[in-house]
Amino acid sequence: MATENNAPGSFDRAAVDKTTAERRKDRANWVLDDAIYSIAALLLSLIVIHSIWTLVIRPRAEAVLSQRVTVTNSSNVKAQVIQLRSIYVILKDHEQQLCVTLCMWALLLLGRQWQETRKSRALLDREYVKIADAQVVLPEDARVHSRPLEALPKDEQQSFLPRLLMVAYNRFGATRSVQDAAEAVRDECEFETSSMDTKLSMVRFTAWAIPAVGFVGTVRGIGAALQEAQGAMGGDISGVTMGLGITFNATLVALVSCIIVMFWMHQLQQFQDRLVLDCRTYVDRQLLRKMRVVSK
Repeated sequence: MATENNAPGSFDRAAVDKTTAERRKDRANWVLDDAIYSIAALLLSLIVIHSIWTLVIRPRAEAVLSQRVTVTNSSNVKAQVIQLRSIYVILKDHEQQLCVTLCMWALLLLGRQWQETRKSRALLDREYVKIADAQVVLPEDARVHSRPLEALPKDEQQSFLPRLLMVAYNRFGATRSVQDAAEAVRDECEFETSSMDTKLSMVRFTAWAIPAVGFVGTVRGIGAALQEAQGAMGGDISGVTMGLGITFNATLVALVSCIIVMFWMHQLQQFQDRLVLDCRTYVDRQLLRKMRVVSK
């Protein structure tokens, strides 16, 4: 096996320090990128949903509410009623618009994380560890085997699997201990899991905010219905009906939007957990089991 003449562990410690400094820089970069994308996704959601509500939902809701449908009850008495169950009437209020906007924003954030996770998972098909089954890796050889990883494009180096392999090589070369290398891999997996979980913080906020907005619509609708209570005593219950409609419609849209966000968020978390587990299994089978320390 090819080795270098440097003092054992000296170059590996320098590599560890370098990796740590680069990781801190990368953290700042992805935090800034996530903030920019989050703001851009929010603005896009506001513009798209506001345009749809202004051009489609509210005009059609007004058209539906202006038309009365004649219905006949069991006593053959005909009455003029408003179509309150139209989808346009259900969605027309501002609370429903805000709920759908937050839902779209959350889905855009989840879509980005899903795309990044899918790219990281595709790297599992790459052959990063070119070590035969009968071959072993000594601490002195860690630098040699890590050079192909260092030659990868920067974006690929920052992916989870190449980064995990570099952590294993660097720790093994620095400490000359397979156990320490395995612990470093485990710590890196825990860090990656925490990092993925942190990136979903805004999605969790929307999952909390959507029901809260629906509750605001519920309170507003009840207030509007109470204001029309005096008219209902005179026989006109249309005002009370409209107020209660706001209440139930806001709650319905908020709950449906929240269910959609929570479903896709849990699907993404499951996808990410599988990625971390598969990468850890890859490193264990392809690298850690082939590491050896020769006793002198």
